[in-house]
Amino acid sequence: MPATKKSETAKEPSKGRLRVGVLALQGDIEEHIAALRACKVEPVRVKTPEDLKSVDGLIIPGGESTTVANLLERFQLAKPLHDRARTGMPIWGTCMGMIVMADKVVGAKQPTLGLLHIEVKRNAFGRQTESAEEPLEIEGLDGKPFPGVFIRAPWIESAWGGAHILSYVDGKGVMVWQKNLLGTSFHPELTDDTRIHAYFVKMVEAAKG
Repeated sequence: MPATKKSETAKEPSKGRLRVGVLALQGDIEEHIAALRACKVEPVRVKTPEDLKSVDGLIIPGGESTTVANLLERFQLAKPLHDRARTGMPIWGTCMGMIVMADKVVGAKQPTLGLLHIEVKRNAFGRQTESAEEPLEIEGLDGKPFPGVFIRAPWIESAWGGAHILSYVDGKGVMVWQKNLLGTSFHPELTDDTRIHAYFVKMVEAAKG
């Protein structure tokens, strides 16, 4: 698994303890939990609708998109998650999480939440053995390029309806923002750089405030 030695840390959020959930059905749960703790917010493992009600924002981690979409229905989380997104709760999907949030998936009829106005291509950057780390220039993110860890990652084929691409690799979108929604093709939680987690925490602070 790729790693990075970069170690930029997040600035402490403003006063007021935030509760940020991590969907705990599959994927890189503990890595996101650790990054949120580094950002001085309270992480919550979200497995039930009651868990979801208790948080101010939610991260959908990497994993297997079809499996997670089915688990969201099984655990009766799909509709309440969709409803929270529509009423302004910030949600961030990493890799598979971005696929689950997308409107369309190239060449697939898998269920998605249809939140992000993007069309994504699964495994666009290659198989597990072709994983890589790329330095990323990200709009609105200060400092040195971000270490983008790509593992069987999707890319964004197109965006519309308020979805704005924040970063590209070889002309393909790898990070997108849309009001209270965020998506990344890569895995910030697998690095020591917490700037994107801090970026999301600021979105949660703004929505709560």
